[in-house]
Amino acid sequence: MSEEEAIHVADVSEGIGGDATAEPGSPVELPVVDVLTGRSFITGKSGSGKSNTASVVIENLLSNGFPVMIVDTDGEYYGLKEEYEILHAGADDECDIVVSPEHAEKLATLALEQNVPIILDVSGYLEEDTANELLLEVVKQLFAKEKRMKKPFLLVIEECHEYIPEGGGMDETGKVLIKVGKRGRKHGLGIVGISQRPADVKKDFITQCDWLCWHRLTWDNDTKVVGRILGSKYASAVEDLGDGEAFLMTDWDESIRRIQFHRKETFDAGATPGLDDFERPELKSVSSDLVGELQSISDEKERRESEIADLKQELQKKDRRIADLERELEEARDLSDMADQFAQALLGKAEAPYRGGGRPPAGDERLGGTDDGDEGQSVLKSYDEAVAATEESDADAEAETDAAPGPGPSAADGGAEVDADAATGDAATADAADVDATAADSADEPNPPDDVDPVTRDDVAESALRFDEAIELGTREAVIDELRSRIESLPELSRGMLRHYRREGASDPVAAHIDAGGDGDSGHAYSRHRPIRRAGLIRHAGRGSYAYAVPDLVREAYADRLDEAQVDEIVRAVERVFVPSAELDYPPDAAPAEVGDRAPAGDDEAEENTDTDGADGDEEPSAPTDAGLSDAARRFAERSER
Repeated sequence: MSEEEAIHVADVSEGIGGDATAEPGSPVELPVVDVLTGRSFITGKSGSGKSNTASVVIENLLSNGFPVMIVDTDGEYYGLKEEYEILHAGADDECDIVVSPEHAEKLATLALEQNVPIILDVSGYLEEDTANELLLEVVKQLFAKEKRMKKPFLLVIEECHEYIPEGGGMDETGKVLIKVGKRGRKHGLGIVGISQRPADVKKDFITQCDWLCWHRLTWDNDTKVVGRILGSKYASAVEDLGDGEAFLMTDWDESIRRIQFHRKETFDAGATPGLDDFERPELKSVSSDLVGELQSISDEKERRESEIADLKQELQKKDRRIADLERELEEARDLSDMADQFAQALLGKAEAPYRGGGRPPAGDERLGGTDDGDEGQSVLKSYDEAVAATEESDADAEAETDAAPGPGPSAADGGAEVDADAATGDAATADAADVDATAADSADEPNPPDDVDPVTRDDVAESALRFDEAIELGTREAVIDELRSRIESLPELSRGMLRHYRREGASDPVAAHIDAGGDGDSGHAYSRHRPIRRAGLIRHAGRGSYAYAVPDLVREAYADRLDEAQVDEIVRAVERVFVPSAELDYPPDAAPAEVGDRAPAGDDEAEENTDTDGADGDEEPSAPTDAGLSDAARRFAERSER
């Protein structure tokens, strides 16, 4: 490129500020090197011709093979594609390629290394921050590459007052543009700023420009800027300039000329719409290879965004799972606390009758005895009953203290008779009996009488924790009734989930919920799974799975003293309340073909095998007896008989 190369963009015009050395109509040329590497400012009110001036300069550069990049804020430069192969990149579907900040380096490479002219159309971005970031990254890449390449290149910025405002508030993009204006020339990077409000543009930029073009301005603040830079006579004359007419100030010849710019040759997409039909011209397209290179970046971005979306979705699932586990852990802690309180309640109830030295009252079913000496023990139904029992025990103890011999005549002095009901309180159901002085004295002894075998703290804790912390060791009927009552209290869908666990052995709540007729929502599954777990009918099996626990409950009720045949017989009796007859006679893991080949036992036969009373219990060798009870349970039974 020759240093003398110039482009013809305008002609000398008549009027104030005209060139006295040239006749009107004489050509006005701009040196290409100064235009490509210099700093310029083009201004004028809307409709005065500033965008036309920029287009005329750009058309001349493109016709001579010099690449430019235009930052188009209003989408009005695509008309250049009518004559030139120029890449239109932006956010609209009308662009050749939709670009984002990830494309910045590739755009700079195409412009500087492959001489591709580019319209960077930022008018279609809904988010202003995205447009600013795109421009910032592109300018950074241009500046960095030009430091190495030293190639003349022009950057045109429309509405530059939005990026380099005079009043402050300039962001990182504006700072980089100012840097290009100050230091870009030495690297070969030129810049043209275009604005309709010179008063709003940072003066540090305007005063450093090598050539300035002042079209018609009418606002006082704007004409004052003209007066400060060109002089007062130009400040008044600038208001009377015609369309396309301007004062051109250039440093290379230190002149101010009144000129008339040529009319642009390509489609004017920025013209004010009229009543005539709008006809869009046929536009040239760029090489598919160029678009393909940029498209590969877009595809890579979409792939990353898709991966990020998948990772976010997976993270949300894990967060929900963590929340579920934390909720289950909190519930487990609550159940553990309840078990501890329940054990303490049973312990307090068991020790209360002996604090005053008395014998457990006959018929007190809460301690395992009955009025007619049955060897079975009743079930303490809930923690609330245990607390109530403890409160009653404390009241009994207070009654015993009040009824103990005072400082008056004692049984030893006069053989006074003491009513047994007064000594044990109204809670005892035994008939009133006279006790002698020896019995009265023994009430003050710290230890119980020799004929009473007290329940120790370890015995009570052992029996309370066994059988899901809810049932004392008892008879076969008590075990069956308790487990049946737990199952019958479950909602129908929860019972269906329990049948799933029986069939599968170990499974997860969602699978059980779906098998029982529910949906796949984990929240619904765990809410219907919770009553089964709280009832102790299933137990955690690790890794989010739970296992069927009814056989384990039966074994624990008899302290593991039953053989498997006896356990199976009791489990079968319990399962009759929720397992269909067709499944009942087969193990949970039986194949469907086995169930179909063999007929299940009838209800009458199964009932006959499972339901027994005290009269014919000897006829059932498989039914557990007291021999299967723990030491603590046996002591309860013996005490009841005494």
